[in-house]
Order: sequence, then C-alpha cells, then structure tokens
Amino acid sequence: MNNKIDFVILWVDGNDKDWLKEKSLYQPKNDSIENNGKDRFRDWDNLKYWFRSVEKNAPWVNNIYFITWGHLPSWLNINNPKLKIINHKDFIPKEYLPTYNSNTIELNLFRIKELSDNFVLFNDDTFIMEKVKEKDFFNHNLPVECYSETINDSNKPCELHKHTLLNNIAIINKYYKKRDVYKKHFTKYINLKYGFKDNLSTLLLLRFGSFSMISNKHLPVSLKKNVLEDLWKKEFDTFNNSSLNRFRALSDISQYLVRYWQLVSGEFYPRNSKFGMYFELTNDNRKIINKIKKRKYKVVCFNDSEVLTDFEKSKTVLNNFLDKKFPEKSKFEK
Repeated sequence: MNNKIDFVILWVDGNDKDWLKEKSLYQPKNDSIENNGKDRFRDWDNLKYWFRSVEKNAPWVNNIYFITWGHLPSWLNINNPKLKIINHKDFIPKEYLPTYNSNTIELNLFRIKELSDNFVLFNDDTFIMEKVKEKDFFNHNLPVECYSETINDSNKPCELHKHTLLNNIAIINKYYKKRDVYKKHFTKYINLKYGFKDNLSTLLLLRFGSFSMISNKHLPVSLKKNVLEDLWKKEFDTFNNSSLNRFRALSDISQYLVRYWQLVSGEFYPRNSKFGMYFELTNDNRKIINKIKKRKYKVVCFNDSEVLTDFEKSKTVLNNFLDKKFPEKSKFEK
C-alpha cells in the first residue's frame, strides 16, 4: 500500500436539546417520514462497540475521522491520537450550513485537507466483526468492491432514497456507455467472487443499453478522495444544488455516486460477496445473531427500521450480543 487508509464515521446525538431546537427552526412542516421518522436519529447506544470493533479487528487504520454537529459521547476519549474530531463547520461551506442531510455531509468530505486519499466511509450501525486487512478495502490503492447490476425497483417505500439513487445512476449513464464498460473490464463485472445471484442479475440486464441500477450492499464504502473532488468539478451544479438541501430532497445525489463511478470506470478490485451482510432489525433479533455467529461475516450492518415496535427490547438484545463480542474497553473510551 502506498497510501494510508482512514476511516470516516458520521454521528449525531438525536437527543441533544440544542440540536433539536436548531433542527426545528429549519425543518419544513409536514416533512417526509424519511426526514422525520422515529428511526432516523434515535440512539442505539452502541457506538462504543464500533470503536472496540475497529481497535480489535482493524488496528492498522491510520486515523478515524469522527464527523459531528458539535456534540460528543460522554465516554469518548478525545485525546486518542488516532481520533480526529471534525465539526461540520470545519469543512462544509457556510452556504450549506446548518445541514441535517447526511448526503450533504458525505459529498463534502473531500474538503477535509488531512483526510487520506483512500478512506472508508462507515455508518454507525456497521461493525467490523472479524479481523480485516488493508487489502480488504484497498488493493494497490484501488477500492475493493462487490458488483452487480440490478433492476430499478419502483416499489421501494423510501421515496427520497429511491430518487437519490435514480439521480446517481442518471449521471453514470450520462458519462458511460454500459456496453463499452462491460467490454473493457468484463471479468470485473462477472466474477466468481460475487456468487450466482449477483452474476445472474448482471447477465440478465446485459441486453439493455444503459445501467438500470447498481446494487448497494449497505456496507462500509471504500472511497477515493480525488474521485469525489473530480466529480464536483464535472457536475458542480448538481453537487451544489444537492448540498443546499438542508434535509433530504428529491434532487439529492449521494456518496453512492462516487462508488458507482469507481465501479463503472473499472478502477476497483472484486471482493467476495460473503465479506459482509446487511440485516434489517426486528423485534426479535435472535435469528440474526445466530446467523452472524455461524457465518462469521467480517462486516455487518444492523439497520434500524420503521417496522420495529419494541425498540428497547431490540436494543437490549443487540447490545448484549455486542458486549459479549467486544467486552474490553478500547483506547477510544475514557
């Protein structure tokens, strides 16, 4: 590896009274459920396990950039030399602030000068469950990824998220012809590492002239800082207009555009599809936990859900599992 790898994680304290007060000043009345849903900002109180998972399973990480509105967990050791606490005001232009739109925050990450060119973007619901190596995320300075083309599912309940993905893929189709892409790097798009279902999905869509949608695994994303910056130059008006949205909106684009661009350019290495898994949390997560114990996924996403009615029970079960998995305090805790 020629470049060091940083991790980036966004965090918000949804119970912070000052943050809630400021948010209420800008939030439109009758805002969408995607911006206002109870699962949007509630705290699972397990961020410390994320830091423990990183320290135990990815000790090679260069720095961790902790992106925040200004609040911090009371237990966080701010003196850890690998921890870089970054306020939105430190890198996001004034005209985009304040923002409650994670797309805006992520699209402007390239403005953090000290951030390494190779970085991995995490959500706070994604944990490194087993030992990982640098080459699990970057190989010869190229992102390591799973690829599959999928259908454009118009029945998705999250309308804003769906439109964002459509906006992303529209830009990809503006600059790339699918047949040329597949012809140039065919073995990167049809690869045994992806498994039967993903390869079949891509093959079935080969006959169409443009990209329908690229599958998102909801796992940490390996991103190139310079690619994000270059895309701003190519599509400044699109990035600017999206960043002006304080809350998620139909005109948004997202960091997935950067991921898509890296994929269709062929500038990536194939990854085994069994590397990680996305789980939608329910009121009974025992099946999920048992599956993780058996399969030994390296990375897992525990996604919150609107259908989850017994939040406290679900949180207790999940955090008990994480506490048994990562019982030792990390150096990121006081």
